[in-house]
Amino acid sequence: MKPEHKSKQERDDYDSPWKDMIENYLKDFLYFFFPKVAENIDWEKGYKFLDNELRKVVRDAKLGKRLADKLIEVYLKDDSETWILIHIEVQGQHDSGLSERIYVYNYRIFDCHRKPVVSLVVLSDEHPNWKPDSYGYSVLECEVSIKFPVVKLLDYKERWQELEAEKNVFSIVVMTHLKTLETKKDSEYRKIWKVNLIKHMYDKGYKGEDIINIFHFIDWLMRLPEELEEGFWKEVREYEEVKHMQYITSVERIGMKKGILIGEQLGFQKGAIQEAKELVLEALETKFDIIHGSIIEKIEQIGNTSVLKSLLKKAIKAENIAQFEMLMNQALQ
Repeated sequence: MKPEHKSKQERDDYDSPWKDMIENYLKDFLYFFFPKVAENIDWEKGYKFLDNELRKVVRDAKLGKRLADKLIEVYLKDDSETWILIHIEVQGQHDSGLSERIYVYNYRIFDCHRKPVVSLVVLSDEHPNWKPDSYGYSVLECEVSIKFPVVKLLDYKERWQELEAEKNVFSIVVMTHLKTLETKKDSEYRKIWKVNLIKHMYDKGYKGEDIINIFHFIDWLMRLPEELEEGFWKEVREYEEVKHMQYITSVERIGMKKGILIGEQLGFQKGAIQEAKELVLEALETKFDIIHGSIIEKIEQIGNTSVLKSLLKKAIKAENIAQFEMLMNQALQ
C-alpha cells in the first residue's frame, strides 16, 4: 500500500539511511539486534556486501514492497563459508506478504549460490502484535517451511533506559526511529527530540565520522518544516560551542543536510560508475518502493557518470516511476 500523499518535507523516508547504517556498522547492527548470529561470525576474516547479486536474484519477485535488504558474505568461526541475507523492514507498514517474500528470497539466493542462507528481519511498523517469523505450506505428503529471527522495534519502547545506557550506535538508531513515529503529528515536539538525540549522541562520546553518520540518520528521519529548521540549527550550534565540537555545523556548511544530496556529492566525486548506478537505484527505491526490471536493466547498462548524474536528478524530481521511466528513455535516446 502506498503511503499517504505528503509534501517532500513532510514525508518520512526510511530505506536509504538504514542501508547506510548497516553498511557502515554491520558488526554493531548484528551484535545489537541478532547477537547469536554475530557471535558465530569470524569477523577477523572480513565480509563482503553483495548488493548486485541480491538485486539480480530478486528483481522479478512480484511480492509487494521491496525491503531495505542486504546480502552479505561472511565466514563462520567453524571455517565454513555462508551467505547472510538481511531483510530490514524500515517503512513502518504492515505487509501481509512479508513471510512469503522472505521464503522466496531465501530459496532464490540458495539456488543461485548453493550456500546456506540466514534471513534476518527487523520490523519497524506500528502494529505491536504483528510479528511474522515463519512461512510454509503442506500439501499431500509434501511440506516446506522457513523460520527466521525477527526483531520488533516497537518492543524497545519499554526498554528506553537500556537504549540510553547502551553505547552501540544502533541504540540511537532505534531511539530515533521510535521518536520519529511518536512525533509524526507534532513538529514542535519532533524538533525538541531531534535536538535531544543530537545532544545524546555527543554525550555518548562518539567522534568524527561516527557523529556525521549518526547525524545523517537522525536528520533524514526527523525532517522538520522550514520554519523550525532554523531554530534546530541554532540550538545545535550553541550546544556544539559548549562542547567545543563542531562536527554537525561543519556538515551543514558544506551542504550535506539531506541524504540524497549527500549521496549525490560523495558518489560522483569518487567517479565510480557502479556507485553512481547504486545511487540512482537507491533514490528510486526510496521514492517509489518498487522498480521495474526493465528500468534496472537500462541503468545497469549505462557507463557514463554524466548520464547517471542526470538520471539521479530526474529520480529526485520525478513524481512517479512512470514519469521517471519516460524521462530516462528520453535521456538515453
